[in-house]
Amino acid sequence: MLVNREVILAKVESTYNTDSTPAGATDAVLVENPSWSMEGTRMIDRPTVRNNIGTLQQIYAGTLMQVSFDVELKGAGSAYSASNVPEIDALMRSCGFSSTVDTTPSSETVTYAPVSTGHESCTIYYYQDGLRHIITGCRGNVSFNMETGNYGRASFTMTGHASAVSDTAMATPTYLSTVPPAIIGGAFTIDSYSAVISALSFDASNTIATPPDFNAADGYSAVQITKRDFNGSFDPEAVLVATEAFEANFKGGASMALATGDIGSTQYNKYSVSMPAVYYRSMSMGDRDGVRVYDMPFGAAESSGDDEVSILFD
Repeated sequence: MLVNREVILAKVESTYNTDSTPAGATDAVLVENPSWSMEGTRMIDRPTVRNNIGTLQQIYAGTLMQVSFDVELKGAGSAYSASNVPEIDALMRSCGFSSTVDTTPSSETVTYAPVSTGHESCTIYYYQDGLRHIITGCRGNVSFNMETGNYGRASFTMTGHASAVSDTAMATPTYLSTVPPAIIGGAFTIDSYSAVISALSFDASNTIATPPDFNAADGYSAVQITKRDFNGSFDPEAVLVATEAFEANFKGGASMALATGDIGSTQYNKYSVSMPAVYYRSMSMGDRDGVRVYDMPFGAAESSGDDEVSILFD
């Protein structure tokens, strides 16, 4: 089987852990670096005492499945609606985000923001050149990487309940035709200061719980998101204190707004990130092509509840 002949489909479930039957024509996600592994596999030891020191065969007692991949950050390419959203929509909603679609004519948008209740789940079909894995009840974590001169990526790690793998013909996927915008020409600010950075990364850092279930066929209850800890980092060029007081803000526990400005310039294929209450968690110095820079790990706190970050596609 060929490594490059793989397809991912993802669709939000109406009922948790019930196959939502994603289709290639409507639910394909263009991915990079896909992989899967068993998660939480229980293999039970049998510590018997016998007339020799060998070990008896372990007993299989259930497993979940974990799927990971990267996805381009890009818009849908045309006016947003309930059925025309960014390719990451089902995955974001299964990572503890709400999806708010504004259908105001000529200014349609989709906004993703964290939520603490009502977490949705998705079904993922993972095709591998003649094999098909079906993973239901998927929830997970997402991180983002935005590097100057590249395009933005969202990295997903999804955990769910796996059906038996089957020999199934590859799906015929229909992908969005939009090309992800390059990360240039933005308007990054922190604390209202236009810092010169080369990259921004941030992570939802969701805590994924996989509690046992006596009655479940795989021995696991619903995959749950029980906590999150938004954090990230960026690397501003060092400046005089009078220009921006990075160290004083770190030591003083300052709460600051962070914004990327628009990434991309074409309607329906641009996005922006904002965080209302960023605070620094550490600080160290670095060197970028002979220019002094800082490495600034940060946390993103709530300002008024469930608002650590907002990702707007417009």
